[in-house]
Amino acid sequence: MKIGVLAVQEAFAEHIAMLRRLDVDAVPVRLPEELVGLDGLIIPGGESTSISRLMVDYNLMGKVRNLAKNGLPICGTCAGMILLAKNVSDLSVEPLGVMDVVVRRNAFGRQTDSFETELSMPVLGEKLFPGVFIRAPVVEQTNSQVS
Repeated sequence: MKIGVLAVQEAFAEHIAMLRRLDVDAVPVRLPEELVGLDGLIIPGGESTSISRLMVDYNLMGKVRNLAKNGLPICGTCAGMILLAKNVSDLSVEPLGVMDVVVRRNAFGRQTDSFETELSMPVLGEKLFPGVFIRAPVVEQTNSQVS
């Protein structure tokens, strides 16, 4: 299995590393020709406006949209989910529009509202767990086919 990870911004290296730990052939995708032969694609988090602009600049937007419409499985985490949505309430660039959901960016505040803290999670043991709370998106609406 060969999974591409969109590698234009943010956490692509962590996604590739985790996939490789799972013995998956994981490759970075920066250019359209790197989409050929993939069994799936991951669009990681980052800043959705920046990622979408880079996808347009590198001629990836239309190609990824066509692959999705032709059945290529695509996973989007955080900004990746925003880009997959059919409708984004506050995105200045058109999303891919391949997942029938309405998404709101920054649903939990602005960048300045993000924070880290130590959490007590007894199920993980005595040691405190580092919690990272970010300005994440929220799915506001889905169609009847989305579960």
